Amino acid sequence: MTSPSPHTVRSRQSSSTEPAPETSAGAPVATGRNIDWHVAGWSIGILAAFVIAALVVPDVVAEGVNVGFTKAAAWFGLYWQYLLLFTFFVAVALIFTPWAKARLGGLKSPEYSRFKWVAMIMTTLLAGGGVFWAAAEPLYHYMSVPPFFEDVEQGSMEGVFAALAASFVDWGFLAWAILGSLGAIVMMIAAEKGLPMRPRSLLYPILGKKAATSRIGAFVDVVCIISVAAGTVGPIGFLGLQISYGLNFLFGIPDVYWVQLIIIAVLTAVAGVSVFSGINKGIQFLSRVNVWMALGLMALVLVLGSAWYVIEGLVGGFGLYIANFVPMSLYQGDSAWLASWTVFFFGWFLGYAPLMAIFVARISRGRTARDLLLGTAVLPPIATAVWFSVLGGTGIYLDQQNPGSITGALAEAGLPAAIMAITSELPMSVFLAITFLVLTMTFVATTTDSMSFAISQSCVKDDAPSPKLRLTWAILLGAAAAVLISIGDGGIGALQSAIVITAVPVGFVMLPSLFGAPLMLRKLAIEQGIVGPRKNVTADAE
Repeated sequence: MTSPSPHTVRSRQSSSTEPAPETSAGAPVATGRNIDWHVAGWSIGILAAFVIAALVVPDVVAEGVNVGFTKAAAWFGLYWQYLLLFTFFVAVALIFTPWAKARLGGLKSPEYSRFKWVAMIMTTLLAGGGVFWAAAEPLYHYMSVPPFFEDVEQGSMEGVFAALAASFVDWGFLAWAILGSLGAIVMMIAAEKGLPMRPRSLLYPILGKKAATSRIGAFVDVVCIISVAAGTVGPIGFLGLQISYGLNFLFGIPDVYWVQLIIIAVLTAVAGVSVFSGINKGIQFLSRVNVWMALGLMALVLVLGSAWYVIEGLVGGFGLYIANFVPMSLYQGDSAWLASWTVFFFGWFLGYAPLMAIFVARISRGRTARDLLLGTAVLPPIATAVWFSVLGGTGIYLDQQNPGSITGALAEAGLPAAIMAITSELPMSVFLAITFLVLTMTFVATTTDSMSFAISQSCVKDDAPSPKLRLTWAILLGAAAAVLISIGDGGIGALQSAIVITAVPVGFVMLPSLFGAPLMLRKLAIEQGIVGPRKNVTADAE
C-alpha cells in the first residue's frame, strides 16, 4: 500500500533599539512612486493567469501541472535534498565559529524579546500544517510503513518510531535551515551594504551590488513572489475546506462552497486587521496567541491521552531520525513515494525560502548570527518534532486502542478528519476540536500577514511597504484561494503541485548562500572587531 501524497490527498483540508513600526532599516514607508510596478505587475499577472486558466480549462491546467511536477521532482529532487542538507551543515558549523558573535542588522540589541521573536518564526512556517499535517502525516506513515523502513512491521512500536521519523525528515532540521538561516544572514548583510531587502539580494555573493539593478534580479523577484504566493494560497484554500469539514463534523453545518468562502473571508479580515496593526503589534500578537494556545492544547492532549506513549514515540522516533539522518535525508529508493512526500515538502519549503529570509531578516535586527542560526536551524525543528509527536503520536495511540477509529476516518475523508477523529476519541472533544480549528485559523492568518509583508517588500524599490500594499496582497491571496476552491480540491491541489515547479529556479537562487553566508559573516566579524584579519603567512615568514 502506498501512502497518499500531500498533493493528491483528499484535503477537506540604526544604533537605536527603538523599532520603527513599518520600516526596514529605518526607511520611510513606501509610496506608490516607490513601488516597482514591473515586478508587481508581472507577479500579479502570472498569478491571475494561473487562476483564470484553472477556472476556464481546469483539466488542461491539472494535466500540465502534473507533468511539470513529475519532471521537477525527478530532475531536481536530489539537488534539493543535497542543497537543504548542506545548508543545515553549514548553518550548524557557523554556530561554533567566532564569526557567529557578529551582530546583524546594524542595531546594538534585538528589537524583539526572544519569546516574541521565536513565536513569529515558528508560526509563520507552520501555518495550517501545524495542526492538520502534524496529526495526519505520522498516521499516514503508520498506516503504510515508509519504504526506507521496509523491514519494519506495520503496527509495531518500531513502525510507530518509523512513522514519526519520516515526518521529522519532512518538517525537521533541513526544512527549517533553508527557511531562515543562511539566506537571512546574506539578506541582512547585503541590506547593510545598501542593497534592497528583496529576493534579488540573495545573489549578492556572486553579483555584488549589480544584483540590485540587473535584469536577472527582477526575474528572481518575480519567481520568488509567485512561488511564495502559491505556497500561501494553498494553505488558505485548504483552511476553507478543512474548517468547513470540521464545522460539518461538529455541528452539522453544510460543507458547501459558501461556508468555505465565509471562512476565507474571515481569515483575510483577521490578516487585514493584523496588517494595519503592523509587525510590532499584529504579527506579534497573533504569534503569541498561537504559541500559548498550542502549548495549552499540547498539555491537554498529553493529559487526556497518553503522555507516556507520546514520550516513548518522541524519543524513539527522534532517535531513529538522528541515527539515520543523512541516509533518510538523501533517500532515493522509491522515487514515486519520494516525490509524494519528502521531495514535495522540500520543494514547498524551498519555494518559501527567499521571502522567509526577508521576513526573518526584518525581525532579527540586532541579534547575533549565532542567535539567528540557533533560532531557525536548531530549536524550531526540535519543537516541531515534539508537536508532531503529541498530535500524531496520540492519534496512533488512540487508533491502537480502538482499531480504525482514527485511520479509518483519515482514509475516508483526508487531512481534517485526522484531528477531528483524534479529538472525538478524547474527553472534552468538542472544546478541543473547536480550539484546534481556531488555532489553525490563527496559524494561517499569521502566515498570510507575514508573507504579504514579504511579498510587498519585494515589490518596493528602496522603502518599507505600506499597510495598503500589504493589505492588497493579503486580499489577493485570499481571493485566489476562494476562486480556486470553487472548482473543488483540484484547483488547490494543482496549485500545490505548481509550488514544486516554481521551486526549480528558487533552488538556484538559494545556492549562493551556501558559500556567501560564511564569507560575508567572517568579513562582518572582522569589521566589528570580533576577529582579526587573516595574517599573511608569507610576510610573517619573511
